Amino acid sequence: MREHEAAVRALRKTVADLHTELTRYDLVTWTAGNVSARVPGADLMVIKPSGVSYDDLGPESMVVTDLHGELVEGDFAPSSDTAAHAYVYRHMPEVGGVVHTHSSYATAWAARGEPIPCVLTMIADEFGGDIPVGPFAMIGDDSIGRGIVETLRENRSSAVLMRSHGPFTVGRDARAAVKAAVMLEDVAKTVHFAYQLGTPEAIDRASVDRLHERYQNVYGQ
Repeated sequence: MREHEAAVRALRKTVADLHTELTRYDLVTWTAGNVSARVPGADLMVIKPSGVSYDDLGPESMVVTDLHGELVEGDFAPSSDTAAHAYVYRHMPEVGGVVHTHSSYATAWAARGEPIPCVLTMIADEFGGDIPVGPFAMIGDDSIGRGIVETLRENRSSAVLMRSHGPFTVGRDARAAVKAAVMLEDVAKTVHFAYQLGTPEAIDRASVDRLHERYQNVYGQ
């Protein structure tokens, strides 16, 4: 742990700051939701504590656990979703950040158990196709994590709608996972509105592939 003190200190601040993005974009209510980040080069992660108000979150209130969810450092109990985050990190080494929200529109799709179809270029760009639904799983152990991993391994999506629960997003780091959560809620809302007007047409697979490739590897600076 001591050799990773600087990285943990930096990630405590990063993860605390990223939680303000969840409230800024109205992705969470009360104390629900969480952001975590893998500590590079260590079997550790930084995550939000359980049941602490967003107004009271700061770097000092973030907790550090190992990748089995056991508390390593911190004054609070870790999030109730810690086991799920830890399972993702253990089984998806490319993932550096995990986010869970109960954002309204994405969670409505999860409640229906229905994937969000790839009917928008923004869905193709960020998620590479339909946004998939994961299985129903109980909170508290790694069941949710298993469902996330099993679902995302069969997709290139950075988001999964866990049935009757809500969305989880992953990224190369915590900021990328938060960005995916923000974009997920935006497209979930837009596609919901589109269905009120009729049945939107899915984008063909070849176009989805081209859009995803461009956005992931060409777009931006």
